[in-house]
Amino acid sequence: MLNLLLTRHGNAAPGNLILGGRLDLPLTDAGRAEAGALRDRLAGIRIDRIIASPMARALETARIVADGRPVEVDERLRELRYGEWEGLTHAEIESRDPELWARWDADPARTDPPGGECADDVAVRVNAFLTDLLAAEAGPQPIATHHHSTDPGGSRGEISESQASIEGERRVLVVAHGTYNRILLCVALGVPVRDYRRRFIQDRAGLSVLRYEADDAPDGAQLVLANDVGHLRHPGEAPWG
Repeated sequence: MLNLLLTRHGNAAPGNLILGGRLDLPLTDAGRAEAGALRDRLAGIRIDRIIASPMARALETARIVADGRPVEVDERLRELRYGEWEGLTHAEIESRDPELWARWDADPARTDPPGGECADDVAVRVNAFLTDLLAAEAGPQPIATHHHSTDPGGSRGEISESQASIEGERRVLVVAHGTYNRILLCVALGVPVRDYRRRFIQDRAGLSVLRYEADDAPDGAQLVLANDVGHLRHPGEAPWG
């Protein structure tokens, strides 16, 4: 079994005001604090591998969360390339390229920004990444020594760290980007890629978890946790964005 922990990098100036894409933006102080909150949330939890996009904001987030553990880099985790739209606000893009923006807004899966790539291009990278990850991490499992719930859609219940290890459960943290992560969720859950903007939210330093059993294909994941940002909220605040 593989539990894929998925997060987006922390805040990077100037935040969500522009399409960052391949701009290699650093984390802000707020972004480092968000990454630190996720590190604290995961403290004491076994994580077998941490894999990050090579872009500065994702790699720095990964290293903060890793807290001294090794971080792998995978080029396939880079954010969608927005080309000439990078660094512009949505309003600026709509004013400059109204017809292309309308087509992209309607179907980002098959519409390329000028000099950029479409979401289907990213989905190819996602599928290749997940295929390799599953081959490495979600192989045959040892025989379990306890009884699972009879409800296949239910929680596994309370499982100790030693029991999870005996069962061969692997945990991999992936640190990437807002658009990339939403496309990954589409691929993993069998949702049409063109709907990634409509169906999924990925807040900065939020936590999602996908579960793969042995022999699952990249589109065979179960969604265990979706965009949990409770660690970024104060007591009394709603634990969602």
